[in-house]
Amino acid sequence: MFLITTASKVGAETARLLAQRSEPVRVLVRDQGKAPALAQAGIEVVQGDLEDPATIDAAMRGVATVALVSPAIPRQELNVVNSAVRAGVEHVVKITSDSSADSPIARRRGQAEIENGLIASGLSYTLLKNNAYMQNFLMQAPMIAATNSFGSSTGDGRIGMIDTRDVAALAAEIAASPAPHKGKTYWPTGPETLSYPDVAAALSKVLDRPITFHSLTFDQQRQAMIDAGLPEHVAEDNAQALSLFARGEADYTTSDVQSILARPARTFEQFAADHADAFS
Repeated sequence: MFLITTASKVGAETARLLAQRSEPVRVLVRDQGKAPALAQAGIEVVQGDLEDPATIDAAMRGVATVALVSPAIPRQELNVVNSAVRAGVEHVVKITSDSSADSPIARRRGQAEIENGLIASGLSYTLLKNNAYMQNFLMQAPMIAATNSFGSSTGDGRIGMIDTRDVAALAAEIAASPAPHKGKTYWPTGPETLSYPDVAAALSKVLDRPITFHSLTFDQQRQAMIDAGLPEHVAEDNAQALSLFARGEADYTTSDVQSILARPARTFEQFAADHADAFS
């Protein structure tokens, strides 16, 4: 039995891919009514809360492998790790990102705490430290559809962004056959690095209309995220991350997708074509 800790984009797709292999899959959700597609796909959906160890223990019964994918809240994810230890779980695939205990970004500090706790637990594990997600652009899709433009404080910084569907495919593959990946850390990316002006050019090509990019200051970026409905601390974190992207922190690619899945990672143009309706 495989346990997926949330029905997020990565979590739901990981569950779906494992179910396609005829593997028994269980997904932990807070509201079963919000995951009808998973249930219809033959996936077991159980109600629980990562703040409540008893519900995690109930979901962990009979589980051999866990895909740990949820917001980087150390208390919650370490609840899962501790439950996995009690249940004698064989392997944990941790979906994470660049992390550091002294990062200016709270989310990255949280990821570092979770990773350290997982490693110290003695559980067999694999870390997937993904570059930025292409799906982040879906948050800008309404603006792009309405104005044919979007802004960011990334400037000309280049990013090896990855499609969340490829992250899920990696998680499913490793979960299904963990032995070659025990104790390993991977840094999945897409096949190329792109700046946000490059993204505008790719969207223009795919959507067949001109899409323009304009630079924002840090304060403008932070305020734009608050105006979009993000809590202030999340907006601050995200704006900090985009500033690091502007300085080239995410300007790298790896062959991890190709080497593990034996196929290329999706390009941004593929992502944009698959989500063209959202941008239109």
